[in-house]
Parts: sequence; structure tokens; C-alpha cells
Amino acid sequence: MLAWESVVQAKALRARGWTISAIARHLQINRRTVRRYLSDEVAVGVRRPAVPDGFEPFAGYARQRLVDDPHLWASALHDELVELGYGGSYPSLTRALRARKLRPHCEPCATVKGRDVGIITHPAGEETQFDWLELPDPPASWGWGKTAHLLVGSLAHSSRWRAVLAPAEDQPHLIEALDAVVRRLGGLTHQWRFDRMSTVCHPDSGRLTATFGPVAAHYAVAIAICPARRGNRKGVVEKANLTAAQRWWRTLPDELSPAQAQASLDRFCARVGDRRARRRADGSRATVAELAAAEGLRPVPTGPYPAVLTAEAKVSPQGLVPFRGNRYSVGPGHVGTIVTVAHRLGTATLDLVTARGVVLARHRRRPDSAGAVARHDEHVAALERAVLSAFTDRAPCRRKVRRPPSAAARAEADRLRAAAGGPGGGPAQQVVIDFARYAAAATDRQRPGTSPTATTTGTTTGTRS
Repeated sequence: MLAWESVVQAKALRARGWTISAIARHLQINRRTVRRYLSDEVAVGVRRPAVPDGFEPFAGYARQRLVDDPHLWASALHDELVELGYGGSYPSLTRALRARKLRPHCEPCATVKGRDVGIITHPAGEETQFDWLELPDPPASWGWGKTAHLLVGSLAHSSRWRAVLAPAEDQPHLIEALDAVVRRLGGLTHQWRFDRMSTVCHPDSGRLTATFGPVAAHYAVAIAICPARRGNRKGVVEKANLTAAQRWWRTLPDELSPAQAQASLDRFCARVGDRRARRRADGSRATVAELAAAEGLRPVPTGPYPAVLTAEAKVSPQGLVPFRGNRYSVGPGHVGTIVTVAHRLGTATLDLVTARGVVLARHRRRPDSAGAVARHDEHVAALERAVLSAFTDRAPCRRKVRRPPSAAARAEADRLRAAAGGPGGGPAQQVVIDFARYAAAATDRQRPGTSPTATTTGTTTGTRS
């Protein structure tokens, strides 16, 4: 590659009539090089790659992914391309994206500016930061509605983080997720830090609630509440939230169950999160996993805090109640009823309870998303009896048929008429005028010598029936 000085001198000599051979001898370069630069076949200052571009076969896929999602992280795109066979490094990918200008421009995001933040020192084993992350549009097969919830916990010193999916953010689900996160992190720190979530403290005052205090005592940890409007105070977990949302949730396939998604997240944390490079206080390099191993975490209690986890579900026509990817049986006669599934954390059973507090069944809880059907023998037998007793081989009744009143129905009608026509028949009594009397009266009026009085009397006399 020639510098601009050589190219300018070559073009000046050529303009003075020098031959290409003379210019090549004067500049001590190859004649073919002089010819390419004089004919502008080669751009000045641009080095031709010595090897073929390994990104070119994947440029179309990268362009389409960035058109579909302009905010897709390059690291997440690199993960996808590696699975498709891309052998380049992450810096090579970002350089190729910039050179080809594959990422579309987003005008609303172009005006976002940063702000100054401080650096907080976190001693080893001192603090774990927790935060809820709301994940939009979970797979419809989960039955979680429009939002899934992810409790993220991060060790403030080493920045190791783990997270657990949950269908809700109420206190029982929070306690269940807390226990699962600290076990995935490998132990307990001296302090847990939360923002002002109502399941932990009173948002106005920051004081612990009476229901969460026993939870902190069970795990023997102190609770630190972030000051109001100081989200950066737990910046370690906030960064983990961003990574979880952009690099894992954004590309999660639709066909995974909640348990499979949780397993995918655990693998992602170990494969990507724990391999990040960090520096120790003395400046030496280490990975997140190495720093976390040296934190000296305390052991977790044998069992979780015994909170009662509840969820409502509808009984199916087969007498089954769905709960976390499994189905549990109740007796017959409850089809369509809304029951409460109650499970005390740390136990192996769950109860199916009616709205009035009646326990319909107790089952051994199966692993989440196992697709198991738990049925008691007595429920199976009772359901079979109910189904067989209601079974019939008769054809459905025809709707368009003639069915006049039977003899028994006519007899009952006659009884009603007789009761209505007797003394004290009540308001149903009706007087029926015999029109034959009117005809006879008209005939008598035409005969000579007929008494008008008799005629009048005859026309006003009626019969009752």
C-alpha cells in the first residue's frame, strides 16, 4: 500500500511525461503498482485484505436481524452467528457491522445522553443486590399473560448474577425466587439490597414489612433499602437486568416451556456471565467466576422460608387442575370450578382448596413443566362411576315431532277446568255465552204472540262451563 506522498509524486511525474518504468525506478516500486495507482484501480490508504472476508456469507443474516431489531446487541448477534458457523471474533463482527453500516439509524435514541455516576467499593461477601425485571410477551403456551417476571440477584463484589423466572411478583413468589437465586449464586452475603418494592418494605418510609422481617431472620441477612430515586445505588444488578433482557430474553424461542427457559438462562449465566473479565484491586486480571469463588459466601439454610404459594386454576372436564406444567386430580362434580392450588415452600405436597376453604385433594408436587398427570386411585374410580352412570346409548331426542297431550294430561286439564267452574273458583272463572240462545231468541221474535219479556229473558240467560 502506497502512502499519499508517493501517489502524488507519481501522478506529478506522469503529468510531466515520464514513463511508468521511469517512475517505478525513481520511486523504487513495481511497475504494476504504479500502473494500478495511476489508473485509480486501488484506493489510496486502503489495504486489500490478505485473506477472504469471513463475514461476507453472514452479512445477509446480520442485515436482516438488525432490520427486524435495530437495538439487537452485537454480542447477542455474535452468539447467533457462532451457532451458524461464524468463526470470527466479537471485535471482527463489530468492525464488519460498522464498515457495512448494517445497523439502521434510530432517531429517538440518537438524542439520549449519559450522566455522571460514581464508583462504589463493594467488599467481598458483603452485599447481594436484587431486582425484579418485567419481561414482555412471554410465550402464549406458558399462560402467564402479557408479562413474565424475572428476579435477578447479583453479587456486588464479583458481579456474578443469577435469575429465576416467576409468573408474579407477590411476596410468596418473591420468597421462592430469592431462595432459588441465592442457591444458584452459591451462598449468602451479609446483606441484601432492594429498591422500595412493597413486598419488602413500606415504599414511603423504607421500613421492613411485618411479613418480610421473618424472611430476613430465616436467612440471617441484613436488609438495605435503596434511597428514593437512587437507582444507581444497585447498579450491578441493573447491568445484569440489561444483559438478561437484551442477550437472553430477546432471542428466546417460543417453543420452550418455563422450565426449559430457566435451564437456558442458567446455562447462559455460566457460559457468558461467569467468563467476563474483571480486574482485582491489585490490577491483575481475573474472571467473574474466579472472583465469586473467593467471596467466602455463607451456607444457605437447609430449606426455604415456609411461605405458602397460591395460584388459582379451573377444573377441567376430566377432573384435573393445571399447575406449573403438570395436572392434579380432584373428585368428580367440580367441572369448571375455580380452585386454589396451595403449596408451602419446603414441603413435597400441594393442596387443592375450594373458595370456602375445603381441601379437595392433596398431591405430591411434581417437577415444574414435567407434563405429569397426578391422579389418586379413588378419584379415578369415582370419575369412572360418574361417567358410566350418566352414559346412555339412546339417540338424542328429535326436536320436530308431534306430541299431543296424553290422556293423563287431558285428565289433569279437566280437573283444572272443574275446579275453576265450581263455587269460589277464583279469578280464573270465566262465563261462556251460548250463542245458540241468541239464535233461538231471534226466531221467537219473528213468531206472532211471543212475549217480549220471555224473549228478553231467553237472550240473557247463559251457561257456564
